[in-house]
Amino acid sequence: MHGTRRDLIIAALWAASPAFTEESKVMGTKSMNNEDIGAVSPALEHYTKEALMHGLWKRAELSPRDRSIVTVAALIARMQSNEMPYYFALALDNGVKPGELSEIITHLAFYSGWPNAMAAVSVAREIFRQRGIGSDHLPPAK
Repeated sequence: MHGTRRDLIIAALWAASPAFTEESKVMGTKSMNNEDIGAVSPALEHYTKEALMHGLWKRAELSPRDRSIVTVAALIARMQSNEMPYYFALALDNGVKPGELSEIITHLAFYSGWPNAMAAVSVAREIFRQRGIGSDHLPPAK
C-alpha cells in the first residue's frame, strides 16, 4: 500500500528536518533531487517520491495551490531556505501568483521574523528573475 501513515510521517520528518537544512547551509549545498537522495539512500528516495510527492501532494482534500501556500509558509517560518527554491517554483506552477508569494513573505515577516522573510526574499528574487517577474506583478507598499 502506497502512502501509509508511517510512510507519510517519515517523509514529512525528512522534509522538515532542520538538521538537514542547517547542514546544507554550512556545506553550501543546493536542494537535493531524488537522484542525489537515491545515491545515498534508495529507501529514503522511495519514501520521498511515493509518500510525499505521489501521496500527500495528490490528496484531494487540499488543492495543489493550497498545499503550496501552506508549504511555502512553513518553509519560511522555519527558515528552510534550502528547500525554498523548489517549493517557490512549484507554488508558481500550481497557480500561486507572484504577488501572493510576495504577500506571504511580507505577512510572515511579522510572525516568523525579519531574518526568515529576508531569506525568503533572497530565494524569491532569483525565482522571479528566472521567470521574468517584475515589480509590476507585485503588491505596492502602502
